[in-house]
Amino acid sequence: MSNLLKLEIVTPEAMTYSDEVEMVTLPGVEGEMGIFPMHVPLMTQIVAGEVVVRKDGREHSFAVGDGFAEISSERVAILTDMAVDEDNIDETRAEEARRQAEVRLKEEHLSDEELATVNAAMAHSVALLKVKRRHSR
Repeated sequence: MSNLLKLEIVTPEAMTYSDEVEMVTLPGVEGEMGIFPMHVPLMTQIVAGEVVVRKDGREHSFAVGDGFAEISSERVAILTDMAVDEDNIDETRAEEARRQAEVRLKEEHLSDEELATVNAAMAHSVALLKVKRRHSR
C-alpha cells in the first residue's frame, strides 16, 4: 500500500503535470476536496480555481479552469481546459484579461456562445489572479 498518489493534470494542449504526490486539493463544484492515497473511486466535476499539490511536505499550486477529475485509490487524473503553474502566472496579463472580460460582460447583445466564452475567460483570469496573489505575499 503506497502513501503516494499519481497525479496527472492534462489540458487539450499538453500534460501539464505528472508526478507522485502526498495529497491533492481540488476546487470541486460543491467546494474544495482533499484527496489522499486510498481515496474511494470517484469522478467529479471541477470548477475554475486552485489545485494544491503536496509533495515532500511542501505545497505547490496550479490555477485551473473547468474540467473533471477521475480519482482512484492510487491516482488522480485532472482533465481541464486550463492549467498554469503558480510560477508561470503573469499577474499583469491576468488582470488585463479580467478587465476585458468585465467590459465584454456589460455589452448588451452577446450571443449565448459569446457569453459562455467571456464567462470562461473571466473565470480563468480570476483563478490565475487568486493563485498568483495568494502565493506572492
